[in-house]
Amino acid sequence: MIKEELIQRSPVRIFEKSIRGGLKPGEIGIIASPSGVGKTSVLVQIAMDKLLQEKKVIHVSFTQHTQYVLSWYEDIFDEFIKKKNLDRPEEVKNDIVKNRVLLNFSQDGVTGPMILKSLKALIVEGGFGAESIIIDGFDFGRTNRERIEEVKAGAKELGISFWYSCTVQAQAYDKNRIPLVVKDYADLLDVIIVLDPKSDHIELSASKDRGETSLEHLAVKLDPKTLLILEG
Repeated sequence: MIKEELIQRSPVRIFEKSIRGGLKPGEIGIIASPSGVGKTSVLVQIAMDKLLQEKKVIHVSFTQHTQYVLSWYEDIFDEFIKKKNLDRPEEVKNDIVKNRVLLNFSQDGVTGPMILKSLKALIVEGGFGAESIIIDGFDFGRTNRERIEEVKAGAKELGISFWYSCTVQAQAYDKNRIPLVVKDYADLLDVIIVLDPKSDHIELSASKDRGETSLEHLAVKLDPKTLLILEG
C-alpha cells in the first residue's frame, strides 16, 4: 500500500469525522481513561497520521521515560507495515522522524509559561511549523484553571491544537462522563474522549464535543491487543 492510500483509508479519518473534522487551531482535546487502557497509543496514532501527511508534530512528554514514548512510535509504525504492507517503509519512516520533535518536561521543574515559551521559540523562531502538540503524562490534578487558560491563549496565538492524555481513577466522572479532575475548567476543553475497556475491544466515546456534553460512542474502537484504532 502506498502512503497516500494509507492516509486516505486510516481509521483516524473516521475518528476525526466523528468529532467534526478533528481539533481545529486554538482547540484543546483530551483522551481520558484509567492507566494502561490506551491513551498514549491513541495520541501517537493521531500524531502519526499528521506525520504521514508530512505535517510537523511536537510531542511533549511529562514522563521520565522518553524511550517509552519513542517505542510507541516504533511499535505503531511496525504494525502499519505489517498490516498495511506499506511501500518504501524506510523512506516514510525517515520523513516521520524529520517532522517530529520530542520534548521532555517535569511538572516540578517548569511552569506553564516556560513551556509555552519553549514551544513558541521552536515554532516561530526555530521555524518548526507544527500544527499539533501532543502531550502525555501531564497530571491534571496538579494544575489549575489559570494554567489551562494560558494554554488556550497560547494555542490561539500560535494557531495550533493541543491533544492531552488524562489519567482518571475508576468511575471518577460526573453524570456527563466529564473527568472530575478537569471539572473546574472543562469549559476550556473543546473535546473530551473517554476510553472504556469492553470484553473484546476498547470503546471510544465523546463526552464533550465543543458545546455538547452528551455521551456519544464513536465509530471507531481500539484493538485490545495492538491498541490500534479500528473501524467500529
